[in-house]
Amino acid sequence: MRCSLTTFVTLSLAVASLARPALSPYNVHEKRSAIPAGWSQTRRHESAATLPLRIALKQNNLEFIDEYLYDVSHPKSSNYGKHWSAGEIARKFSPSEESISTVRDWLVENGLASERIRVSSTKGWINVDVTVEEAERLMNTEYNVYTHVSGQEHVACEAYHLPEQISAHVDFVLPSVSFDAKLKRRSGSPSEAAHSLGQPGVGITPKTTGTISQLVTELEQCDEYITPICLRALYGLVYEPVSTDINSFGVVEYTPQAYLQSDLQMFAMNYSTDLIGKEPVMVSIDGGYAQTEYQGFDYNGESDLDLQYGMTLVTGKQNVTLYQTGDMVEGASFNNFLDAIDGSYCTFEGGDDYSVDSEYPDPYGGGYEGPEDCGTVTPAYVISTSYGYNEADLTPFYAERQCAEYAKLGLMGVTILYSSGDDGVAGNGDVCLNPDGTQTVNGTMFNPTFPGVCPYVTSVGATMVKPGASVLEAQPEMACMEVIYSGGGFSNYFAMPSYQKTAVDYYLENYPPNYPATMWNSTGMSRALPDIAANGANYVVAVDGEFELVYGTSCSSPVSGAIFTMINDARLAVGKSPIGFINPTIYSTDFAGAFNDITEGSNPGCGTEGYNATVGWDPVTGLGTLNFPVLLEKWLALP
Repeated sequence: MRCSLTTFVTLSLAVASLARPALSPYNVHEKRSAIPAGWSQTRRHESAATLPLRIALKQNNLEFIDEYLYDVSHPKSSNYGKHWSAGEIARKFSPSEESISTVRDWLVENGLASERIRVSSTKGWINVDVTVEEAERLMNTEYNVYTHVSGQEHVACEAYHLPEQISAHVDFVLPSVSFDAKLKRRSGSPSEAAHSLGQPGVGITPKTTGTISQLVTELEQCDEYITPICLRALYGLVYEPVSTDINSFGVVEYTPQAYLQSDLQMFAMNYSTDLIGKEPVMVSIDGGYAQTEYQGFDYNGESDLDLQYGMTLVTGKQNVTLYQTGDMVEGASFNNFLDAIDGSYCTFEGGDDYSVDSEYPDPYGGGYEGPEDCGTVTPAYVISTSYGYNEADLTPFYAERQCAEYAKLGLMGVTILYSSGDDGVAGNGDVCLNPDGTQTVNGTMFNPTFPGVCPYVTSVGATMVKPGASVLEAQPEMACMEVIYSGGGFSNYFAMPSYQKTAVDYYLENYPPNYPATMWNSTGMSRALPDIAANGANYVVAVDGEFELVYGTSCSSPVSGAIFTMINDARLAVGKSPIGFINPTIYSTDFAGAFNDITEGSNPGCGTEGYNATVGWDPVTGLGTLNFPVLLEKWLALP
């Protein structure tokens, strides 16, 4: 397990012996604690059957990824802003020749002819077709056939073992303990996997209180109706971009979520006239398109919100890229998007897990049948995503693998923003954790969201204008407590990054949460979220030809992304680099006072009042909301 991604929940390990002589003692490499719901073991697999064994090799230098990333991201570093190219990243993290030769030699020494062994072009994994008998002898295991309630079969084992010296070079082996058989969603029960992103009601989604009848444009009404003029006043965003030809801002959407051009134009005519006749630059990933077959707030609300406000705040001069991901049949996951913007990720640590990620070309027909997008898309300098899972929805390995990719994007100078969630200390759907790891609405343990818990993304919480307050006051905002509650808390998977230790320690020492350790990760050593916040209540959004009031951290992320994009514009205009991974910078003493501190409100959930917003960083609104003039001045002062 890499040092920077230490998990608090890991697969159990034990030592087992093997009767025959071995290079070194055999250890359990992976072990499954239970059979996933819906599956049952039906029989031993035939010993003569063929298994396409895939051995994922450990990536080189991942233990230094924090060091590399901080070197280009911390304001005190002499290499600040000197971001890496995709080629440099691929060379730095590809498995070592020692790993390849060690694993290959082990296979040969165990009776597999060298011509049967194939190394992938990326050197990320080794493939070898073996019989079940050979695999069982090689890894001291037993392969069984499991059957799903839908009738689909899958081959797996309960645990497998590797020699100690081989285990040091291997991340995992497939097929093994993972149930990576993708269920045919058209033949049985609905899927709960990660590729359900974009489906109505799945993960983080905006909420609405319905339509509004009158047109609102006044600053005096910002406590009831948020429009672009309110946000510019709240965060001091008065700026005309000048580097639009070399700057970039991307918004990610997951089909069937889709914007309507008619809604964008309706919004433009009333609130952003420089967007009249404009549309986002559509980039289709894995068959994604702005579908119109299904309409309504559940299908158009998210994308309409993201683009109307994201595009307005960067003005009509700046193109905004819409990464429309996944087709209507298979959908997509964050991994599918990451595959498209970084080709090396397609095979990193063995590639995607098709039990949670979508597979292209569609293996079942009826969906996108073109090739999977791997490295076909250029990442924007700032990428905002308003979707998310509960951390507990995903395995630690899956979450860590994806988190490492965000670190690599940070090395390339990309700023990654994710909404922190809308259910306070509870998970999406207002579910909380139970001691056995399950999630239910009557659970009592706080349930943080992913990817916000990843130390290499910037997690964005939500605020609101206080009832009756004016946006011209010194501090008119509080934590959002209308319709939604700002997601926040402490990870159960990821260790606390060094950049936030001082800020979080101050909170824990001065405002310790009054909850038993059985309810939250009280170790003081885990990643804390959110990092920052922005308004997330009462947004006026054009949806299906009408204006609706919209709430959520889905509002907060694209607004923050637009502001950071304008800071990039100013830096690029004077020949400087984009801001890239911002967390080490915004938590540094150099940026003290660059955020509007939020000290009122809380984020209820799991039958509690949640955490409180306090002076300094807190697990409700992070460091606070963005003060554009101060942030601009401080970032322009950096090299």
